[in-house]
Amino acid sequence: MRYVVLVSHGTFAPGLHSVLKMLAGGDREDILSASMEDGMGADVFRERFERTVSVIKEGDEIILLADIIGGSPLTNALDVLSQKGLLGRTKALGGMNLPMALTASMMKDAMDMDILTADMIRESQNAIGEMVFPAADEGEEDI
Repeated sequence: MRYVVLVSHGTFAPGLHSVLKMLAGGDREDILSASMEDGMGADVFRERFERTVSVIKEGDEIILLADIIGGSPLTNALDVLSQKGLLGRTKALGGMNLPMALTASMMKDAMDMDILTADMIRESQNAIGEMVFPAADEGEEDI
């Protein structure tokens, strides 16, 4: 099985996981999340993450999405996966956002991992932009 695993500071990963349940189809066992909450030490997060990924087996693949590259949730998650012998079957990306996670969740079983990774990054980047509103003319009412 190929899993999408979300990790973050605060409640970002569980919140994004909740949104994915709405958009990607219910309570899926292939989407997992763990977060490092305020005041939580790395040891407690590692225990939480180990419980979260305990269902992942040796032959499974992991798409690990994190809020920040180099952040404690990601580095500790990678260390746990390394200790479990799963690092070689893991693709890790930082800068997690909804388009990236949704693409991973919806397309993970339909694409080669390298193509999927490129699509996740492209979708993530394409979703970032400024909404520009036209200036209201003097004679028009404000909305």
